[in-house]
Formats: sequence, C-alpha cells, structure tokens
Amino acid sequence: MRPRTAWQAMAQRPLSFLTSSWPWRSLAYLASGVMVGAAAVAVLVTGLVAGLVLLVVLVGVAPLVGAVLSSITVATVERRRLRLVDLDAMPNPHRPPAEPGLRAWVSTRLTEQVTWRELLFTLISAAALWWLDLLVLVFCFGLPALLFKSLEDGSTWPWAVFGTIVLLASPYTVTSWAGARAALARTFLAPRDEELGESLREVQAARVRLIDSFDAERVRIERDLHDGAQQRLVSLGMTLGLMRLDIPEGSPLGAQLTAAEQQLSAAHQELRSLIRGLNPPVLADHGLVAAVQDHASRFPIPVTVDLQLPGRLPRQLETNVYYLINEAMTNIARHSGAKCAKVHGRYHSDLLILEITDDGHGGADPGAGTGLTGLADRLTALDGRMRVSSPVGGPTLLHVEVPCHFA
Repeated sequence: MRPRTAWQAMAQRPLSFLTSSWPWRSLAYLASGVMVGAAAVAVLVTGLVAGLVLLVVLVGVAPLVGAVLSSITVATVERRRLRLVDLDAMPNPHRPPAEPGLRAWVSTRLTEQVTWRELLFTLISAAALWWLDLLVLVFCFGLPALLFKSLEDGSTWPWAVFGTIVLLASPYTVTSWAGARAALARTFLAPRDEELGESLREVQAARVRLIDSFDAERVRIERDLHDGAQQRLVSLGMTLGLMRLDIPEGSPLGAQLTAAEQQLSAAHQELRSLIRGLNPPVLADHGLVAAVQDHASRFPIPVTVDLQLPGRLPRQLETNVYYLINEAMTNIARHSGAKCAKVHGRYHSDLLILEITDDGHGGADPGAGTGLTGLADRLTALDGRMRVSSPVGGPTLLHVEVPCHFA
C-alpha cells in the first residue's frame, strides 16, 4: 500500500524511503514553513501594533479584526502545504455566508470556532513552529557544513564523523519533524465532526431548496402554458372555424383547412399532455394515490398500482414522491424492455416504503449515469435512500425509503 503521510513513508524499508520523494517533500514543507511563519509574524505584529496604538482613539478595532482574519489566509496556505506531507485532502471547514457582501463574510467568519482555532495555530506558528523548522534545517544541514569546515583548521576527525552521521540521518530527521508538524496542523485546522455535520446539513438544505425551486418553476411554466399558449391554440381553432364558414363547398382550400385543423388538434392534445405532466391537477385535488393511478392508466405498458397510505402526504413531499415514481416509470419505459410493471407502497414506522418492479431485461446500474442518478439526487434531498436489485435477465426491483409524517 502506498504511504499517505510522511510518517507512513518512514515505516517503509530504508531503501524504499530514501529513494522516494518523501524526504524531498518534507524538506520543501519545512523550508516553505520558515517563509510562511516569517510572513505570519510580520502580519500579526503589524496588525496588533496598529490596533493597540489606534485603540486609544477607538479606531483600532479594524486592525485587530484584520489580524484575526489574516489567520484565515495563513491557515488556507497551510492546508495547501500539507499536501506535501499528507496526501489526504482536508476539506474547508468554513461555511459560506448567508448573504453576499464583505460585512456578512466578516460576521460569519468571526462567529465560527474554526476561525479562532486558525488564529491560535497562526500564533503558535509565528511564535515557535517556524523557528523549530529553521532549527531542524540548520541542525541537519548547517551543522554538518560547519563541522566539515572545521577540518580545515586541523580539528580532530570525530567531528567529521559526527557531521557525517547527522547528514546521513537528515532524511529521517526532517521527515520526522515534518510529520509531527503536519499532525499538529491537522489537529487545529481539520474540521470537527459537528462542523462537517453542519456543512452536510447546509448542502442538503440547498438541495431541498433547489428541488423546491424546480417545482415552483414547473408550476409557473404550467400556468404560463395553460393561460398563454393553450388559449392561443383555442383562439386559432376558432379562427379556422370562422374561415371554414367563408369557404365555398368543394373548394380545394377546404382540404387544406381540414389538415390544418387536424394538426392544430394534435398540437393541442400534446400541449395538454405536457401541461398535465408538469403539474397534474389530479395530484393537487386528490393526492398521490390518484395521481399515480392516473399516470399509470396512460402508461404504454400495464402498471399495477398498490399504494396503501393512511392519508395525504405534506404537499412538497407528495409532489417530490410523485415525480420520483414518475421518473422511475419513465426509466422502465425507456430502458427495461418490460411488458408490465408494479408500484407498491406502504407506510411503516415514519417511513414511506416504495417498491417499483418490472419484468424487463434487468442490468440496471446506479453508477452508470443512467436515470437512476436523478432518482438518487432527488432522494438525497428528501433524506431518503434507495436500493436497486437488477440482475441481468431481470426482474428489476427499486426499493425506496423516504422519511415522512402524516398529520
């Protein structure tokens, strides 16, 4: 197994470690740490001195806040540098501001625990870590150089032996300290479990808002089509009817007018089907069971619907579950080659359990980027989960569980 950290690399056989890139990566990590630490000292000292001097006239808060926020930049640089000696990526623990603008960003950062951990790490780095980085580098490379230089002055050979030992051991010395420094940095800068949980909840809430916005946009499009395009088609049909009254019987224009009326009727039917699919009235008026049964009655293959629910679901959940079932049935029609399907659902222990089966050729793979990916995304927003059983040759079973509560 390939090592992921500097300490894991040191556990390899000596030859493997010494011929790898890890000693050089550790050296680069410590050398850059000296420069980053020196820069952190300059920024912190400037901000703190300016803040304390100006605090007398009550305008020193801004430099102090700037010094605190500058630690975010130091921490960001440190997370990037960690990739030299720790290949496991460290996610950004900061959450996005609720509103745009500098004021919201500053307010958000100052109320986060991770900002103050980053400030503490920056202070430790400025006060001690970069000095220790420099000390290790001087010990491993500067000291042997001085000892070898002393031989020209007639010093005894034991100092040369000691310098040689220090130089030969420098890959292990440098890597050991680099690993310890990286572990310390990860302790301060890695997100805590509660911060990861909060980020996950924010992502999930964003997905829910996105799906809700899609549903709202779907309703708006349905309303615009119903009140706009559909009414224009009705008006066009009436105009064609009036034109027929003015055309003499037997006129060749009559046949063309009949063809136009047939095309208009077909377009009107397609538009009505599209509107019904965007926001089915039966879903709003009669609920999920009736809407799924209505959709199944117009499906190209026979679909048995067996949904046993104690009542109506909350509106948003009902809409999402309907389109989830709709999308699953569409996948069956497009990909399965099935001759029949079944939608079974029940409510148990605050879970809506759906099982959608078909007798198609099977082989459905959720990881292949098919329509199952869209189902998984919608379920994630609903805090649900799904399981697919689809052996080659069929049948296919889609098992879905969605948390829900009835009033």
